[in-house]
Amino acid sequence: MGYLGRGRLLFAMVIAVVLVCAAFETAMATAEAEHAYRQAELRFDRLSNDPDKQKDRAYWLLCIDGFKSAYAAQPDGPWADDALFMVGKLYGSLFRQSSKIYDKQEAVDYYTRLLRRFPGSPFSSETRKGIAELDQAPSMDGNEPDSAVVSVKKGVVKNHDLLTAQIERTGADTGKESGTGLPQMTDLRVWSSPDYTRVVVDVEKEVGYSYRLLKKDPSIGKPQRLYVDLDGTRMGKGVQPVVSIGDGLLSDARAAQYTPDTVRIVVDIKSIDTFKIFSLNNPFRVVVDVNGISRKQPSKMASAEPGAGSGATTLPAGSLAKQLALGVRRVVIDPGHGGKDPGAIGYSRRTLEKNVTLAVAKRLAKKVEERLGLEAVLTRKSDVYLALEERTAIANTRSGDIFISIHANASRNRRSRGVETYFLNLATDEDAILVAARENATSTKNISDLESILSDLMKNAKINESSRLAGHVQKSMAGQLKKKYGDVIDKGVKQAPFYVLLGAEMPSVLVETSFISNPTECERLSTARYQDTLADAIVDGIETYIRDINPMALKRPGKDLQAHR
Repeated sequence: MGYLGRGRLLFAMVIAVVLVCAAFETAMATAEAEHAYRQAELRFDRLSNDPDKQKDRAYWLLCIDGFKSAYAAQPDGPWADDALFMVGKLYGSLFRQSSKIYDKQEAVDYYTRLLRRFPGSPFSSETRKGIAELDQAPSMDGNEPDSAVVSVKKGVVKNHDLLTAQIERTGADTGKESGTGLPQMTDLRVWSSPDYTRVVVDVEKEVGYSYRLLKKDPSIGKPQRLYVDLDGTRMGKGVQPVVSIGDGLLSDARAAQYTPDTVRIVVDIKSIDTFKIFSLNNPFRVVVDVNGISRKQPSKMASAEPGAGSGATTLPAGSLAKQLALGVRRVVIDPGHGGKDPGAIGYSRRTLEKNVTLAVAKRLAKKVEERLGLEAVLTRKSDVYLALEERTAIANTRSGDIFISIHANASRNRRSRGVETYFLNLATDEDAILVAARENATSTKNISDLESILSDLMKNAKINESSRLAGHVQKSMAGQLKKKYGDVIDKGVKQAPFYVLLGAEMPSVLVETSFISNPTECERLSTARYQDTLADAIVDGIETYIRDINPMALKRPGKDLQAHR
């Protein structure tokens, strides 16, 4: 057997070992979940056959904890929906005995989690029936489901410590070693403006989560609240329990250990229009976006309908018409990567994507202001690290009207070259998935997982406007580079699920300026001349887009901005 044959055999053996190990880990997790479920079943049988134990709340909670442990052992395993159903059922039974609204809410929460995570579960029908019955059942006390969390007041960290200690004692009393092996919530980050807030919850590894929007209750002085429960999670010791916001939309965000294996995050809401919640990977974090009613006022240029009197066709109502009414005043420019994240390494090892993107972005910002008379906002002005979700949050909190994320492409094939522009959507080809995975710093599997929930995230995204903006930018960029360099390949407009574009409230695109891995394009990207040409081309694309949606948008009294070209 030759070297090639032995190499292939060795590779196949390694793959086989990896697959066997993965299968073994899965089998062990399944066995652990089944064992925990069977133990919980035994407790449930003893509880069901003992009227005296049924009068003691501690026995109910002990039984519930057993099924929670079965779920936490393998949240996506074959016993997970069984365990969730039993937790919901037990809380429902406990509520019928206690009449406490807390028990009712927990039952509904776990039933809802089952339907969301396992829509095809054989328990779905009985679960919906259980929710309907609970919705009709009255409760006798005034305790709210998040009363324990609400005890964590601004500035009173002592209450948080007492709450955590009490929960740990409860876990010990039920025979459960509290917190053992559970991933920790490591941070609570917030970006906010009067009509938009993004809250990001960082966790050590992927966990299940659920959420609920609670109505305002003036009778007990409670504002409207949104809470997120992290399953199988412990509160990290260094996490700030209360983050004050107070921006007119939210008052604060709070986190606390709600049960021995659940962290609850609560945001107090002054006013809300819509909200969306999703998770990102590598590292795992849960993103909460809350939108209030926009306080932007229509600009003078929109006092008449765009194109009125000029024979232009009337644009349909919707987000584009709203964009025209507000006008384009501010362009947010995002230089990709930075700080500890160098991005792609160039063919010349000295050329880093983070430096190229910053240089192009600075030139672009200057041209946006000088040529278009618009405000340009850079997400970073130096070599600093920003998380992908922070970049979008900056664009939203600064009320950007257009968002441009600048990147440089890369491929293992050194001959790959060309320019392309992306907007947020489901990926249409394998290359787009690879590009998104690289820019998201994640795996192609995570891209596939993200696509499964992307349709819900994009219901209010400006997909059509972003597609139009991408078309103008790509056409301008490819055309101008071809004129000056001749051999530039136009790779066209593409779509993919980029983290940095998720949740953007304005038309948004991601520009791949060239292949930094290609020797010729790497050399060009390092020169001021090429960077300047790229910036000119992108500005032309932005200008064409604005004039396309509103021919009068860039006109100023006594000044035609075309003269600056």
